[in-house]
Amino acid sequence: MAGETGAADEVFDGETLGASDTVKAYFGDAYDGVARYAELLRDQGELRGLIGPREVSRIWERHILNSAAVVPYLPTTGSVADIGSGAGLPGIVIAVMRPELDVILVEPMERRTTWLAEVVAELGLTNVQVKRGRAEEYHDAFEVDAVTSRAVAALSKLVRMSMPLVRMGGELVILKGRNVVQEIEPARKVLRKFSAVEPEILEGATVEGVEATTILRVRRSK
Repeated sequence: MAGETGAADEVFDGETLGASDTVKAYFGDAYDGVARYAELLRDQGELRGLIGPREVSRIWERHILNSAAVVPYLPTTGSVADIGSGAGLPGIVIAVMRPELDVILVEPMERRTTWLAEVVAELGLTNVQVKRGRAEEYHDAFEVDAVTSRAVAALSKLVRMSMPLVRMGGELVILKGRNVVQEIEPARKVLRKFSAVEPEILEGATVEGVEATTILRVRRSK
């Protein structure tokens, strides 16, 4: 990943953003894989019930770049699980951008795991496993260095679902809305249960002109 790139001399809409030099520079070597994934999502996402009809023209801004925003806060090697992976956001984007990272996509719905398996095969992602089921079903099955998710549940519920999958010393790194600070207090009891340190609220910025997203990171102390 090349990092943030200015877009002062470019004007984007939903159709041109993904093909812009700014976005190509941001993704660097990962661009071709990410662009192919965006194409698959645009062509099949609505038909297969993965995204709504209004999202088709906003795939890059609302979904691809939004998902990419979490990547700088994840390890470069080791393992990450994306729970409730759905269409593969952010898990597929993470796997393309971090090829040395083992990525586990956990998704309960069969039609979505079928889609995920097809995308993994199409993109040749050898660093991805797709597991069908709820996160809770895997609490005793594996542990990873980080668990991520996007638009899955309120923080208190998300911690109960996710933290048992996080190794001691690992992190929960999730994409959240601006109001996530309001979810912290109701989650404190369950955070203490898993020996979590004070949550951090971070800015997930990608390219100029695209709104930054909010990321919450919680470390599980050893």
